[in-house]
Amino acid sequence: MLKNKVNRPEKVIQFGEGGFLRGFVDWILQITNEKTDFDGSVAVVQPIENGLCDKLSAQNCVYTHVMRGMQDGVPVVEKKVIDVISRCVKPYDDWDSYLSLAENPEFRFVFSNTTEAGIEYIKEDKMTDAPPKSFPAKVAILLHKRFTLGLKGFIFLPCELIDKNGKKLREIILRYADDWNLGDAFKAWVNEENIFCNTLVDRIVTGYPKDEKIDLGYEDNMLNTSELFHLWVIEGPQSICDELPFDKTGLNIIFTDNLEKYRTRKVRILNGAHTSMIPYAMLEGVETVKDCMENKKIFDFVNACVFDEIIPTLDLPEEELIDYANNVFERFRNPYIKHLCASISLNSVSKFKVRVLPSITEYIKRTGKMPAHLLMSFAKLIDFYKTDMTNDDKDVTEFMKNSDVKAILSNTKLWDEDLSYLSDEVEKYVNK
Repeated sequence: MLKNKVNRPEKVIQFGEGGFLRGFVDWILQITNEKTDFDGSVAVVQPIENGLCDKLSAQNCVYTHVMRGMQDGVPVVEKKVIDVISRCVKPYDDWDSYLSLAENPEFRFVFSNTTEAGIEYIKEDKMTDAPPKSFPAKVAILLHKRFTLGLKGFIFLPCELIDKNGKKLREIILRYADDWNLGDAFKAWVNEENIFCNTLVDRIVTGYPKDEKIDLGYEDNMLNTSELFHLWVIEGPQSICDELPFDKTGLNIIFTDNLEKYRTRKVRILNGAHTSMIPYAMLEGVETVKDCMENKKIFDFVNACVFDEIIPTLDLPEEELIDYANNVFERFRNPYIKHLCASISLNSVSKFKVRVLPSITEYIKRTGKMPAHLLMSFAKLIDFYKTDMTNDDKDVTEFMKNSDVKAILSNTKLWDEDLSYLSDEVEKYVNK
């Protein structure tokens, strides 16, 4: 049996009841309640018509979260019962109960994860819709009601995986304010009385374990699983900790005035490691990321890419970068996650442009030398596209398959610049 729930004042509105928020934000709030005097609970809003709220409500919004991974080279499993969610609100079934959230002055924080497409503007949304389709339109209506009641605004911490997620959410809300003629006073209140933080979240949440049995000793239809690693970078005032004391939790939560360097670190090291090794790994017949770590040839290669050629191009303290990279490799070794190389290889050309190419050009700029391992990864990308294993846009696949190295590197449509000056170096590793 799951434990009875502790009753706490509702302080958080959360848009989304899926695995990620329950395995990241709600787990963090659970620890914040345990380690500090925050004493808050979460009202969850189901942002789409069909979701998991009924299933969650059926077990009093209490569930188990299991974290699994490698820690200092040893497999570790941790379990925590999460009871921070007080109730679920379904706007598509009961619009009035959604609107009533605006009336509680104790609500202060809004978290969300409505997928990358969630923070979008839908021109057709009207203020009279109950509910409108888009997440920002739902929020705009809630904010307007709160404004008319003369209450304090909210602190928004969106978790959608898009650049400048808080800024974009505010921009769309203000656009609806114009569309719906809500007035300058409301727009000023949105800007001055609410804080919209840009955030970066990093944790692989694997959700309900469909293909395995985790014996808890009790039934839990909302059991959630994730890796051990977590990171939350919040671009916002440190004063938020006066109300939400994340700084007293001992968790990996960073407040900064410059999120960009942390985003760059993640894209270049974590995503860059994936993208630089996957074509090579697939050409070698390696199936999963964990297998890459156990294959000496692939491991030595990606290790050199990251530590010798990517880290020297980044601007955070070297110790921090090395610690993050070591964490990344430990995450890659996670025996509980089967991360297929084939699934990561989707759209490898566009991924290479964003994740690996900036490290190549920056390394050359800073050192005046050629990054041999990253250029070898470029060659392996080209070799990979000569096979039938790729999964990409038809035109990209055809071009890569039928063109030589010089033509590929000089294609500005693919890379946004002419890279033919790298041809001789890349040629050294093609078909090798």
